[in-house]
Amino acid sequence: MEHRDIVIVGGGMVGSALAAALSGRGLTVCVLEREAPQPFAPEQAPDLRVSAISPASAAFLDSLGAWEKITAMRAAPYRRMQVWEKDEAAGTLFDAAEAGVSELGHIVENRVVQLAATAALRDKGDIDYRCPAAVRDIIYRPQATQLTLDDGSRLQARLVIAADGARSQVREAAGIGVTSWDYPMHALVLACRMEGGQQDITWQQFTPTGPLAYLPLCGDAASLVWYHRPEEVKRLLALSDEDLIAAVSQAFPRKLPGIRQIAARGSFGLTRRHAQRYARDGVALAGDAAHTIHPLAGQGVNLGFQDAAALARTILDAQAKGEDWAGERVLARYQRARKPANLAMQSGMDAFCYGFANDAAPLKALRGLGLRLADKAGPIKRGVIRYALGISSPFTRGRSS
Repeated sequence: MEHRDIVIVGGGMVGSALAAALSGRGLTVCVLEREAPQPFAPEQAPDLRVSAISPASAAFLDSLGAWEKITAMRAAPYRRMQVWEKDEAAGTLFDAAEAGVSELGHIVENRVVQLAATAALRDKGDIDYRCPAAVRDIIYRPQATQLTLDDGSRLQARLVIAADGARSQVREAAGIGVTSWDYPMHALVLACRMEGGQQDITWQQFTPTGPLAYLPLCGDAASLVWYHRPEEVKRLLALSDEDLIAAVSQAFPRKLPGIRQIAARGSFGLTRRHAQRYARDGVALAGDAAHTIHPLAGQGVNLGFQDAAALARTILDAQAKGEDWAGERVLARYQRARKPANLAMQSGMDAFCYGFANDAAPLKALRGLGLRLADKAGPIKRGVIRYALGISSPFTRGRSS
């Protein structure tokens, strides 16, 4: 049996970034990733899964050596974000200039982020990265958890970090419960080639049946997201490209550029999950293993990167002080730092989504007033933008100086 200080199960965006953040401090770290992402080629059509990477997340990735690898592949900056209601009577526009930044964020394919984060951790030279490596069995013991892989090899770790997604195998093995519920809508996602050049604005329109979202990608590509009832999403998915383009053109606002081609299509259900705790003695959760959020605001992976930065900082600070960095007392600091913040974001997003889904006249009038006030209240608006971007409370790599 091999022994490691830390085993990270899941080498996706968050797991790989966390591993890179833990490098260089004498800890033996192993990353287990089930499946390698497809290598990047510039001529490839855009992927369906994309994320809005905030400036704070970009800074974190840059500190790990990953951001330059992302921009060398493809990342689409956006400088404006617009939100409005179906009748366009009320809305607000957020502009990077109002927050004193060059852009509000970048829309990046998840695969590109994972490839860059994985390359960055491999550059460190002291991370044991194994892929493909699937975990067959986990026996949880405080600071002596044993993992058996599909190839029969076995590992024992002082700390196992769950970065293995929403249906976390590690979380289940550690006996950590989850509070969850499904949202009453699915998301239809289209990767499209659009008429016209690259846009620098992302927008969302709220309708009684669900939001419509436009996310610019590099060149003439864009990601369109149509939230609707599950049965309607199923019907739309079955349409021909020609009929689907017609349906999108009719449902989406007039400002949508013309669609030349649908490169890919897909759908997924929406579930809110929150682990009842983020840590036990010898186990910690990060990213989707700890929480999932409505994807509307694109905050999921940004919250995951904040988890990674906070967990790395907690471990390395404790190590520097000679504390038991894998113990529950130390890991509780990470939970205190992240669980309330993630819960607040989840709850705020739920209130936002359900509030805009209700078409009752009094609530609609209140929404309109709120959007108009948000558009006029300069200092408040700037503060909201900077908080959302992670500028007013930035997180860094989390190393002791």
